[in-house]
Amino acid sequence: MKQNAAIIVAAGNGTRIGGDIPKQYLPLRGKAMLAHSYKAFLEHPDIHRIILVIGEGQDEMAVKSLAGMPAPQFVIGGATRQESVAAGLKALNSGADVANVLIHDAARPGLNAGVIDRLLAALQSHAGAVPALPVVDSLARGSATMAETVDRHDLWRIQTPQAFHYGAIAKAHAEWDSAREATDDARMVAALGHQVALVKGDEALAKYTFAEDFDSDDAAIGRTMRVGSGYDVHRLADGEELWLCGVKIDHSHGLAGHSDADVAIHALVDAILGAAALGDIGDHFPPSDPQWRGASSDRFLAHAGSLVAELGYAVSNVDVTIICEAPKIGPHKLVMREKLAEILKISVDCVSVKATTTEKLGFTGRSEGIAAQAVATLIKEG
Repeated sequence: MKQNAAIIVAAGNGTRIGGDIPKQYLPLRGKAMLAHSYKAFLEHPDIHRIILVIGEGQDEMAVKSLAGMPAPQFVIGGATRQESVAAGLKALNSGADVANVLIHDAARPGLNAGVIDRLLAALQSHAGAVPALPVVDSLARGSATMAETVDRHDLWRIQTPQAFHYGAIAKAHAEWDSAREATDDARMVAALGHQVALVKGDEALAKYTFAEDFDSDDAAIGRTMRVGSGYDVHRLADGEELWLCGVKIDHSHGLAGHSDADVAIHALVDAILGAAALGDIGDHFPPSDPQWRGASSDRFLAHAGSLVAELGYAVSNVDVTIICEAPKIGPHKLVMREKLAEILKISVDCVSVKATTTEKLGFTGRSEGIAAQAVATLIKEG
């Protein structure tokens, strides 16, 4: 059966964003920017194969950005977008089993199934198709002053993914004059005499180019945000293991409880459940139920994550504060963050773990127990 393939171009350095991390790997709404469009292709029933084109030395960042999802085929891109797309097309081999190819920029994370559906439908009668939105602003030509106005009739803003019959786009790249840089694949296919259809685009497909793009208004892209808080306390006791944020810590005392008594995870589970109005940890894992005796608390956190996902929410970021006199939390914070990120399947950049004391006051100050509080933010798009 002929297949539909997707090529995601993610080989750039994102220098206009600033910083040392390319923009496609920066956290956005709970996961790396790249992961948003990859997930959209992965979950679409008519996309059968995904090629991810990355830059030299970006392998580790790419793998981490897609944590929790099946890995795609990775291909190393070139110095220009044109070279990177060509590398992705080459990875599809002869194209004998590939009918159509959708080429997408990782810097456009707002991809949805409706755009993919419209592109594939257009390919039934055209060699190529692109999502487009009409130009609605007034246009002018000039330098320091306005020289003339430009008629915006029949002017369109072109987005990605751009979709093509495999044979048409492969030939376009093979025959394109290498001395001319082509930043748009549709232009290359049209140069061969093929008609490229315009289909309805989506404002959510805006390209992230500058640092301020990451601060775009939630309401403008149809996002719902919810916040929950959690608090828990467990008693310190002899002969118990000490688990905090899913990490076992060597200490003279451990926390006593029905499960492994991971007070930090328990607070975080309550925060996530609270944000989704799903009750608290006791409603889902009652201490009266013997099956939870000694249970690892990471099971509770993973379950809370799956429950909010079923409601269409994603965990955007979490913040945990551990309150104790001892042990010292600082040396363990990074591995704690990594563990929580792994369980929730989000970027470690979206996980915060802090610690404080009560200056020897109260039960935590007397080292009788450990307390934890947490805040979780959930987002739902659309």
